[in-house]
Amino acid sequence: MRLLMIGRLNGELITASKIAMQRGATVTQADAVPQGLNVLRARGADLIMIDVSLPIRDLVTALEAERIRTPVVACGVSADAEAAVAAIRAGAKEYIPLPPDPEMIAAVLEAVTTDRAAFVWRDPSMERVVKLAEQVARSEASVLITGESGTGKEVLARHVHQKSNRAGKPFVSVNCAAIPEALLESELFGHEKGAFTGAVARRIGRFEEANGGTLLLDEISEMDVRLQSKLLRALQERVIDRVGGTAPVRVDIRVLATSNRNLVEEVRKGTFREDLFYRLNVVSLKLPPLRERPADILELAHHFARKYAAVNGVPVRPLSAEARALVLKNPWRGNVRELENTLHRAVLLASGEAIGSDAILSPEGEAFAAEGPAARAAQVAEAATRGLVGRTVAQVECDLILDTLDHCLGNRTHAAKILGISIRTLRNKLNEYVSAGLDVAEPGSIRASAACG
Repeated sequence: MRLLMIGRLNGELITASKIAMQRGATVTQADAVPQGLNVLRARGADLIMIDVSLPIRDLVTALEAERIRTPVVACGVSADAEAAVAAIRAGAKEYIPLPPDPEMIAAVLEAVTTDRAAFVWRDPSMERVVKLAEQVARSEASVLITGESGTGKEVLARHVHQKSNRAGKPFVSVNCAAIPEALLESELFGHEKGAFTGAVARRIGRFEEANGGTLLLDEISEMDVRLQSKLLRALQERVIDRVGGTAPVRVDIRVLATSNRNLVEEVRKGTFREDLFYRLNVVSLKLPPLRERPADILELAHHFARKYAAVNGVPVRPLSAEARALVLKNPWRGNVRELENTLHRAVLLASGEAIGSDAILSPEGEAFAAEGPAARAAQVAEAATRGLVGRTVAQVECDLILDTLDHCLGNRTHAAKILGISIRTLRNKLNEYVSAGLDVAEPGSIRASAACG
């Protein structure tokens, strides 16, 4: 784990640094925010600890502007409560009082290094996938992980990394669908100062940040075909070119990739390079959807109930028999992600000694139907059909897209995944709707007006 400490080293910060190194962290020190940003551009980091007296808001703003997603933790004397509150408001994720408590520093480091999504499975269909994943983990072969959205592709990728010979090196993930096409090349390969507007300094890309370790290209099917040729060269020759650079840079990485699309079909359509597909698809791992892993459903439900009870500081409660039956009957079209969100809500809403069926609710607060999936699907289809009569296809499509965006609180990436379209297509549609004067949800919100005409 790579820790960057920003602030002039006094006795307390030196002690915190030593504690972090005892816990296995590699520590780099910078006196001030500008020097810290230079370290991040040149080497990257997994966690930033900054003296609370320094301009934390300036650091957080600079990280956002340069799309550096490293969490920030402030630290300072324990009596300075106002500074701690100001640091959190400025964007710090946590505050560590000084002099440092070894257990608190260890907990912060563990929170960063421990996978947020634990790898939980029990179903025989998953056992076959995991066995193959562990069999190839210690090789240097590229691995392509496919499956529906929410099935746990990134979790499996992290498991492959942890079982590999590179486990002690960085695991770097980049979501190809979440980064605009114009910026993805710089994100992957880095850039030189002045390479484009906003390139205020040289910055390494994800390939260099993952040097010695593993790079995960999440949702690679969303990558523009023109950038795929540069990626292919990097995979074949282990050499990259920074944007605006004049000299190639050698990298030593193992590449994993995920996709929720059928890449064979994408190759046939010409949206994905065939040679890149075969370069990535040395080993293929296909994750079955949760509805085909019945033994995993309750195992994961119990895991999430324990996890979110601890996160929210409430007692751990078991699922009642009625709640277990309801969980098993639901089709979980959103897979593990939907199940996790449902159990998080249930932990917060449950009362009594167990989590009852009344706490198993949809995001809209509606109770899950007790009947089987087939009957429920028939009811939904009948209601939907009645609502579609007399409307144009364009109007129905507009409602579907905007309602889905509302459901995702304006998150374009999540909405695109649910709709089964690329983020690029979604943005084009939203631009059309805005031009037509329709209200489109901004990130973190829903529409004030909900009519498509």
